[in-house]
Amino acid sequence: MSLIPEGNRLFVIDIDYTAPFEEVQKVLAPHMDYVRACYASGVFLMSGPKEPRTGGIVIAQGTRAQIDGIIAGDPFTTAGVVATTITEFSASNMAEALKAL
Repeated sequence: MSLIPEGNRLFVIDIDYTAPFEEVQKVLAPHMDYVRACYASGVFLMSGPKEPRTGGIVIAQGTRAQIDGIIAGDPFTTAGVVATTITEFSASNMAEALKAL
């Protein structure tokens, strides 16, 4: 089994907070529930907050339509507290440890 199923692509999802952090925190719990569901579905591969904490980064795999749908349904998006940039990329090089996945 491959880390990236046939026909799927890799994405960097760059999330920037557009509201004060206090407003972001109000929807953090439902956002994290949503993130856990995205991991369970196999779409999210890794994620975490930026340093300094101005947003977050997600590495995901899937189709563009799938990623667009996930972003649209994220509680951060529906609450209007973030702006998101999605960048599709091809992993032409990777660490040996990742090739075994």
